[in-house]
Amino acid sequence: MPWIQELIELPAKSRGFHLITRDISAKLPQLSGVQVGLLHLFIQHTSASLSINENADADVPFDLESSFNAIAPESFPYRHTCEGPDDMPAHVKASLLGASLTIPIREGRLALGTWQGIYLCEHRNQGGRRRVVATIWGE
Repeated sequence: MPWIQELIELPAKSRGFHLITRDISAKLPQLSGVQVGLLHLFIQHTSASLSINENADADVPFDLESSFNAIAPESFPYRHTCEGPDDMPAHVKASLLGASLTIPIREGRLALGTWQGIYLCEHRNQGGRRRVVATIWGE
């Protein structure tokens, strides 16, 4: 199977942690043809990130947001402030979580654990649409 690469544009989301597993799978019908492989996701932004975390309890995204706000508060005396008070904390949070994920593909589906989901972590108050490069390799 040749390499497959798609650019996925996600609609603007409010600040917080948003499950996007279904959105990603829906935009990649090619996954169904892969028995064994890898999906690599890379977000093309410095103030948003990707993460894999629990997908079952609606309190998890709220607790994650609260925790990251405590780690990188807007009230910290940042030097980079020209893009607003939420910008530099967004960069810190994105650095902590990272810009990419690699997920195994097994029998045409993402091989996530039972309670795992893919999150778009929006760290800006109004981050806008987000672009994710999805690369599939497998057989």
